[in-house]
Amino acid sequence: MLSTGKLTLIAATATLLLFATIQSATADTLKIGVMASLTAPVSEALNGVKLAADEINKVGGVLGRQIELIVEDDQNMTESGVVQAHNKLAANSEIVAVISRVGSGRLHVIAPEVRKAGRPLMISGTDPKLTHMGNPWFFRCRPNDIYAAKVMAVYGVNDLKRRKWAILYTDDAFGNAGKTLLTQELKGFGVELVLVQGTPWISDLDPVDVDLMGFVTEAKRLGADLVVSYMAGRYPVALLRQMRDAGLEAIVIGSPTITMVANAERAGNLLHGTYGIADFTAKSSPVAEAFAQKYQTTYNLQADMLSAWAYDAMNVLAKAIATAGSTEPDKIRDAILAIRGYQGAEGTYDFDQNGDGLHGYNIVHNDNGTWVFNQHIDFKD
Repeated sequence: MLSTGKLTLIAATATLLLFATIQSATADTLKIGVMASLTAPVSEALNGVKLAADEINKVGGVLGRQIELIVEDDQNMTESGVVQAHNKLAANSEIVAVISRVGSGRLHVIAPEVRKAGRPLMISGTDPKLTHMGNPWFFRCRPNDIYAAKVMAVYGVNDLKRRKWAILYTDDAFGNAGKTLLTQELKGFGVELVLVQGTPWISDLDPVDVDLMGFVTEAKRLGADLVVSYMAGRYPVALLRQMRDAGLEAIVIGSPTITMVANAERAGNLLHGTYGIADFTAKSSPVAEAFAQKYQTTYNLQADMLSAWAYDAMNVLAKAIATAGSTEPDKIRDAILAIRGYQGAEGTYDFDQNGDGLHGYNIVHNDNGTWVFNQHIDFKD
């Protein structure tokens, strides 16, 4: 027969075990998948996601749960790496949504699997087709190329007063979308497109000295007074270097890639006097400036669009889950699409029914290596 003391001890132990079980259940983390590069020296998008998640966790998390990031390496966005990373995350039933820095071309590759997985995927790829092809799980936290084309055309014609345009684009989903939309947009402005040319795209690791001299020489011969760089990766740096070498003095306006910190570091004074459309620039709003300062303090790195959109994606996702009061995919989806007037580092989010949150770009110009905010141009559908 057990003594009263032993019975009391057993009861107390049972109570502690029960309390521990309840604590464990309520302390269950909210798992968010992230597709990012783990092999590159710096993964700006992953840094942005981590910064937002840490801030959210410090104020109690979401639905009383701390955010836990489940990261899979996309192997510098190689096709096999992207497919493998997505499939690993899709196989984890505890993950409620995924944030992916993957570019437009690779997103098209995994689109069928994203639909099959049936969970929100926060994306940065700017090809408009991604959110216009009936896939309900793509949510974009950058402006798409429809708005890039509109802003380039409006600013290039009305403000820069350029009339003889040459367009160089990378022959991938990103570059082709931008080229097509820009050429269509310019038809209504009465400009002369003297040259439109694509260049092969292999990977973000291509050497900076890719040969673009054929385009540069022809643009100079045809008297182009504005050159559009709608190119990914390091290609804008190669273009600027070869324009200088050939003596082509046309004004350059670039897609957001030209404003990336990595390209500024490579190009140096070659960027002076150029223009860019940028979804993120630190001086565009108090929210953007605050993010840039926090990012600099946390990582000792300068923020750009690669980190800003990912920071916003984590915050938008957390806001939607909290509003939905649920981790059910359909409820999260509805909550994201209902977001209006959310002030992020990239701008003001007003999601449309396609899953696009932003509808305009900043115009910036480069002054001795520094990108200076000029104006914001927004379009409402």
